[in-house]
Amino acid sequence: MSSSSFPRELQESFLPCHFKLSFPSFCVSFHLCLIPLFIILVLLSHATSCVQVLPPVNFTLTVSALAQVLLQWEPNPAQEQNNSTIRYDVKILSPEPEEYDTSRTRSVRTAALHNGFCARVRTLLLQEGLQRGSDWVQGHLPPPPGAAETSVTNLSCVTHVTIRGNVSLHCSWLPGPGAPEDTKYFLFYRYETHTEECPTYSKDKWSRNIECRFSSTQIQPGEIDNLIVIHINGSSKRAAIKPFQQLFNQNAIEKVNIPRNISISLEQNDLLATWEKPISPFHEECFEYEFYLINLKSGNKQILSLSSSSFQLRVDASSRYSIRIRANLNHICRAPGVWSDWSAISYIGQNKLENSIAWILTLLCVSTSCTLLLVAILCQINHVWTKLFPPIPTPSNKFRDPFPIDYERARTCPSSTETEVGSLAEGFSCSVLDDSVF
Repeated sequence: MSSSSFPRELQESFLPCHFKLSFPSFCVSFHLCLIPLFIILVLLSHATSCVQVLPPVNFTLTVSALAQVLLQWEPNPAQEQNNSTIRYDVKILSPEPEEYDTSRTRSVRTAALHNGFCARVRTLLLQEGLQRGSDWVQGHLPPPPGAAETSVTNLSCVTHVTIRGNVSLHCSWLPGPGAPEDTKYFLFYRYETHTEECPTYSKDKWSRNIECRFSSTQIQPGEIDNLIVIHINGSSKRAAIKPFQQLFNQNAIEKVNIPRNISISLEQNDLLATWEKPISPFHEECFEYEFYLINLKSGNKQILSLSSSSFQLRVDASSRYSIRIRANLNHICRAPGVWSDWSAISYIGQNKLENSIAWILTLLCVSTSCTLLLVAILCQINHVWTKLFPPIPTPSNKFRDPFPIDYERARTCPSSTETEVGSLAEGFSCSVLDDSVF
């Protein structure tokens, strides 16, 4: 059957409204067609908005380890889900602001707790691309008790990787300005789940602990961005000592070891240096170096940054140089830590001017000594010494002493005559006797 056999009214009844209307009429009909769709969307939105978002219940904060807080809550039992997704928005207010969302009803955060801890949580309802949140529920941990200004200050820590592959820890601090002289400080460190007290302390003049050393710890070398928790509390008979906590990034406080097996040589005008990477679980390409060179002749100093463990430099062969090297980790493997100590000073080359002066002085001293020795030998052989300096002769007594007894006494007593001498000898002085003799 052809379409021409249908009446025109029937043909128009089978056509869509926008085909059988003129343009003005089409616009009116199009808006009329959108009205049902709009009504449906409004109804869906109204239905969604009718679902009330309720806050979680039983929100608690618990200290589960050193500088570690466990946040727990429960879903509101009156909360309607209606094919929606429920998540939770967690906001840490102090000590360090932080915000995140989770689908779980518990969360563990690491933070220094000596000034307290504050956080809040709310319910998030996600449905058909829309998200709505409930009111906040807040929790608070008060700071631990203690007198003001009694906690330690200026806490600093460094780690080293030992030859055996262990990690040592060294921390130092200053007593609080308000801490009594009888204060005893005690340090603990926590790494992951392991907690340990310091075994060895150093003390100040009041016998207060101000330094701690762990020769070996449970810190794993080579780990990246793990946290080391340091906790220091104390005791005193005069005041309550306030605890102190600080978090350290494991990589930020690792002090790299000194480069090993340093070899320095000089070939004509080329200074050659080689060494091995420090003791560390990281590979050679993870290290950078600084090369400290001093020209002892001119006094010029320079520090060169290097990325390899060998070095060649054109130098003045007539000068003497001192060389030191230190190392650190670069950005290739992880964030840099603390530079190592400088290596022991190595010397290379000779200052020709100073060397010539030394040889001249040495030669002069040797020649002078040989000349004096030769002259002494010649004088001894030819008896020149006795001719130049004859001995002083001893005068002989050509006259007989008429008073031998009195004369001997007068020689022994030049200032006065003896009482035992006869009356004839009393009239003579010591000078007269001397003249008579000599």
